[in-house]
Amino acid sequence: MNRELHCHITQFLTRETYLLDHRKYEEWLDMLADDIVYRMPMRVTKEAKDGPNLVEEMTFFEETKKSLTTRVNRLRTSSAWVDNPAPRQRHFITNILVEQGSQPNEWQVRSCFLFMRSRGSDIDVEQLFGERLDVIRNANEEWKIASRTIYPDQAVLGVMNLSMFL
Repeated sequence: MNRELHCHITQFLTRETYLLDHRKYEEWLDMLADDIVYRMPMRVTKEAKDGPNLVEEMTFFEETKKSLTTRVNRLRTSSAWVDNPAPRQRHFITNILVEQGSQPNEWQVRSCFLFMRSRGSDIDVEQLFGERLDVIRNANEEWKIASRTIYPDQAVLGVMNLSMFL
């Protein structure tokens, strides 16, 4: 993998985290391919002899661009009371590994994430962490996230809700 490509993709993901942290969700939606699959399988706790501890068939969410757009639009209404006042949030993305994808213009991108959120004057901080597997596509000199699978490291999520985007 060449250094320039890795730099483009890293900058793309850094811009994405900026948009999410600053609640610029409409601009974030523009970074998503129209056919995106955005999902988070469940992690369970099992002994190693019982197989993998991810259940791909059960998800916390599995969304399309249309459902993500609906969620963003809802945040702009008065009925999104859980996000009013808006929580403060940070996305930290690291350990970015880029490999050629199944199509010539697509790359598989693995990264580690840490999401932290605080609400109001609470001293408690919510956090999620784990790994993301993205397919990032370049079409007509424009980068888009074609799919994102989020693998949380926690079997029991340490957040009050899943209103955030990861």
